[in-house]
Amino acid sequence: MADWTFIHVSDIHLGSPRSFRFQPSWNENWATARRQILALKPDLLLVGGDVTRDGSFHRYELEAAKAELDTLPLPVHVVAGNMDTGNKHATTQGYYKEQDSCELNIRPEQLRNFEQVFGPAQWTFLYKGVRFSGFCDMLVNSGLPAEAALWEWLEAQTRLPKAEHHIWMTHYAVFIDDPAEPNFRISGSEDEYLSWYFGLDNPGRSRLLKIFKATGATHVLSGHVHCRHTQLSAGIEFNICPSTAFGQFGDHWPTGDAALGFMKYDVTPTGIKSSFIPLKQVSTKAGYGPGGHVAPEQRDYRLAWEK
Repeated sequence: MADWTFIHVSDIHLGSPRSFRFQPSWNENWATARRQILALKPDLLLVGGDVTRDGSFHRYELEAAKAELDTLPLPVHVVAGNMDTGNKHATTQGYYKEQDSCELNIRPEQLRNFEQVFGPAQWTFLYKGVRFSGFCDMLVNSGLPAEAALWEWLEAQTRLPKAEHHIWMTHYAVFIDDPAEPNFRISGSEDEYLSWYFGLDNPGRSRLLKIFKATGATHVLSGHVHCRHTQLSAGIEFNICPSTAFGQFGDHWPTGDAALGFMKYDVTPTGIKSSFIPLKQVSTKAGYGPGGHVAPEQRDYRLAWEK
């Protein structure tokens, strides 16, 4: 079989000047990444979540992002990100007191909005001998009704015939430093909060790892952290992939790199080789509005460039 290529891009954060905040530089960075991706002529594109800046409460951002991706002349497969559907589940207030951690939890109506625009939040397909599977990992440990259905779907994947390569996609990093690490405290120090915020907790994490192993996973691709980092565990390559919007957390690992860009994967008879493709140009165009997770009462739509 001839060599072929797929691309993983994540955290593109397409926003809108109709919102209470907007960073046009992030949209311009995606336009740069788009041109670079098309020049590489990949077979397919994987989008690792946070397609939008605030699609979790602006459905029009989800619709605009879907319309943009639909213009690409290749198959595109998307997993939800926390900015598209709400955060992973918190049960108590976190380090940053100015935000209500529990108010930011994923809610059924947010997931429903995403699925109505992008289709089912969990999916799997086989392409040229490689299986690709993705799902909404913000549901893990949430206790929402959709979580039970997700686990049923995940367990069903273990009964499928194993492919030579199985690529799993999550948005959150499955773990930060070690698969056996304890759950980080959301209310701890800033560093501990960030580790909590970027990774998945037990018991869901351990259950996912067992499913990945049982399905013959070779790679797990995630985003969310906005930093590039790779770790091998139990024969699986865990790739935390970069953002095209902005970088962060790059100093957490000695080998971490918060440079903006996307990942290219070349599939050959001898395996899958990954390479980082940096953005050729990074926009510095100024926008407006606050960053982070903003409480509803602090969202000032009078700032919007388009009314």
